[in-house]
Amino acid sequence: MIINIKKLALFTLLITPVGCMTTFSRPVSFSEQHQTGDTYMEIRLRGTVELATGKINGIPLAELSGLAWDEDEGLLYAVSDGGSLFHLRPVITDNTLTNVKAVSAYWLLNQKGERLQSADSEGLAILNGNNGVAGDSELVISFEHPPKMARFSPQGEPLGDYVLPTPLQNAENYYSSNKALEAVTVHPRLGILTAPEWPLKKKNAVYSLKGQHKHTVYALEGGKQWTFPAYPAPNSAVVALEALEDGSVLVLERAFVSVFKPLIISLRRLWLSTCQKCSENVKSEQLAVFDNTQGWEVDNFEGLTHHHGAYFFMVSDDNERSLQDTFLSYFELSLAE
Repeated sequence: MIINIKKLALFTLLITPVGCMTTFSRPVSFSEQHQTGDTYMEIRLRGTVELATGKINGIPLAELSGLAWDEDEGLLYAVSDGGSLFHLRPVITDNTLTNVKAVSAYWLLNQKGERLQSADSEGLAILNGNNGVAGDSELVISFEHPPKMARFSPQGEPLGDYVLPTPLQNAENYYSSNKALEAVTVHPRLGILTAPEWPLKKKNAVYSLKGQHKHTVYALEGGKQWTFPAYPAPNSAVVALEALEDGSVLVLERAFVSVFKPLIISLRRLWLSTCQKCSENVKSEQLAVFDNTQGWEVDNFEGLTHHHGAYFFMVSDDNERSLQDTFLSYFELSLAE
């Protein structure tokens, strides 16, 4: 949605194949009013870079939709809509993101060892990524159509599928085939959590998508679910979840109607109750709102992951369109109780 007239300069980085390069990014401004290091609402901006459009190991870097940080390996994993998995190494200087290095890339594979066709992989989370043991990380990936959840190795090898909660098993229950399982995270007490991009059809029947709708987070085990109001903007959709060590959950929402309307990215923090009537006990806190009509260079942000301490990464999906960009943004969050 954002036309970047300087994008041609970044393309010159791709004269050399990305897989042979040490860098394929450049710093960009995330806001017209706020500089790197500034505090905005409940976050502090810690740098944004634009990733070049090219190939890593012959795989196009495009449509990044999910992120996961592997502390044991020192790698940032990114999954794309097209079923590819990228290993990236962010360069952090004085708590500021300054660069990103390409490490490797893989296609997601099926049980026959063949490339997974029509993957539509969206959400990404990690298991065993911070246990002090190298080589045992597993990735949890959510898919839109058909809706499913599965484990993969960091090299894209299939490790097994999960059984979805009953309401999420039937593709006909979703608002549309492109509004299914967009987000996934691993909660320290509740296990794997997921959320459809838009509410299921039956849940949406009692309200509209004009900013009055509600989202639902589902636990894969135990039948628990939590409902909370969407960010009050038309078409606000859940695009990422990230569970924190204290049990709270960050939810990233994107509200997009058309290029003639504001594109709004919302970041909130939820507290999911463990009581029996969980859907009635969701507290939330607004952490940041990025509106492209208010000077924010926001694009189609879809991926979110925790890095260290109070630091997080957020990535945009360029939809494989020349007029959009892949931005990786770094921010620090106020984690006060």
